[in-house]
Amino acid sequence: MALAKQFLKSKPVCKVTFELAPEQVSGNQVLLLGDFNNWDSEGTQLKKQKNGNYKTTIELPVGTETQFRYLVDGQNWINDDAADKYVPSGVSADFNSVVAL
Repeated sequence: MALAKQFLKSKPVCKVTFELAPEQVSGNQVLLLGDFNNWDSEGTQLKKQKNGNYKTTIELPVGTETQFRYLVDGQNWINDDAADKYVPSGVSADFNSVVAL
C-alpha cells in the first residue's frame, strides 16, 4: 500500500495518490470511501493499472486530517498500511485510516 502526497503551490490543496498492490486485493473492484465523499457507497473507484496495482488520485485540503478505508467487491474493508495514523471508526470496533495534510 502506498500514499503519495503532492502539495500544490498554486492553491491550498494536496493531490493524494492511493495505491494498492494486487496481492492486497482479493477481488475485482476497489473503492475508496472516506470523509471527502461522505462515505458514499459508490465511493471513488481505484483503476487497475498495467502492473496490476489499483490506483486513484484525489485533491484534499491542506491542514486537514481525512479518514478513509478501501472497500473491495462491496464486502471487505481494508485499511492502508501507509496511513499517517488510525482512529476508531465510531460505527464498529474497526479503525479508519487517516491521511494528515
